[in-house]
Amino acid sequence: MHKASQSRRLPLWALAILAGAISSLLAAIWAGWLRLGWNWPPLQPDLPGVHGALMISGFLGTLVALERAVALQQRWMYAAPILSALGALTLVFGAPALLGAALVTLGSFGLAAIFVVIVRRHLALYTAMMALGALAWLVGNLFWLSGWSVPRVVLWWAAFLILTIAGERLELGRLLRLSSQATLAFAASTGILIVGLLATLIDLGIATRVAGLGMLLLALWLLRFDIARRTVRQGGLPRFAAVCLLSGYVWLGLGGSIGVFSGAVAAGLRYDAFLHSIFVGFVISMIFGHAPIIFPAVLQLPITYRPVFYSHLLLLHASLIVRLAGDLMGNYPLRLWGGLLNGIAILLFLANTAFAIYSARNRAKLE
Repeated sequence: MHKASQSRRLPLWALAILAGAISSLLAAIWAGWLRLGWNWPPLQPDLPGVHGALMISGFLGTLVALERAVALQQRWMYAAPILSALGALTLVFGAPALLGAALVTLGSFGLAAIFVVIVRRHLALYTAMMALGALAWLVGNLFWLSGWSVPRVVLWWAAFLILTIAGERLELGRLLRLSSQATLAFAASTGILIVGLLATLIDLGIATRVAGLGMLLLALWLLRFDIARRTVRQGGLPRFAAVCLLSGYVWLGLGGSIGVFSGAVAAGLRYDAFLHSIFVGFVISMIFGHAPIIFPAVLQLPITYRPVFYSHLLLLHASLIVRLAGDLMGNYPLRLWGGLLNGIAILLFLANTAFAIYSARNRAKLE
């Protein structure tokens, strides 16, 4: 992740963007619980149907775009997270779905434009990979805007996050001086994933299996070559971040394996297991591990690592195991409670992070 200069003050409207992203996250968690079957009042009738869009574009897409804008310090770049956050919030409050999708799509176009600048400044495999991730988000949103169903679009959304994270990990891998064979294996794994995306234009079953194979191979590559294998031997924050990353790679591999063996599933238990292995097990683990680095860069506030951070990580993994056990065994109560605890783990993460920032600020005032 790229850090912004700590000497610059973050504009208040940038904090408002972050607040919009977190609001989308909270709405996505509530929508996810409703989709699981918890009989609670919806904020509006269509909320459960936009659960994925709120989580992927409203929260994660906005956060990625905001981080890039803060790092590069060009005002026009803030248009990307503003548009994606606004699009998500219109979906939360029940505005026409077409309007929300259009705003989110414009936000993803803005992120793609940001990566044009990044790649022109520094062309490398890792910047190209992150740029392809941004492009996947844009293409997926264009398909969604044109009327594609979420099961057809979701592979593009998943590739956005997977390629972004993989590119960032490859960037850090420069410290290890990877061999040409290792770099080629990385390119081959991500290439298979991209071929799977393109296959969605022809056959979703083939696309899911090919993309799943790419995810599985990439997960194995990350487990073998990522620098987290070294930093996990350290203490404190480096070890915590490494545990988050390595455990997340296991979930990515599991999700890819489910995709390979199940093929296209538009709903039901295997669909739930496939998607949440990736988006909860892999992506949220990455967020947990990177948050103590991202938040100081984006918020320009210090954060104090605390061992209690392991509580939200362990709850996330334990609850996801329960959820997937329910999926694979056809046990709906297990799935229901596992999904509830998934959301609680994310809420616990927000609470632990907020307290860590509060503690660090108080300590800084006393020094």
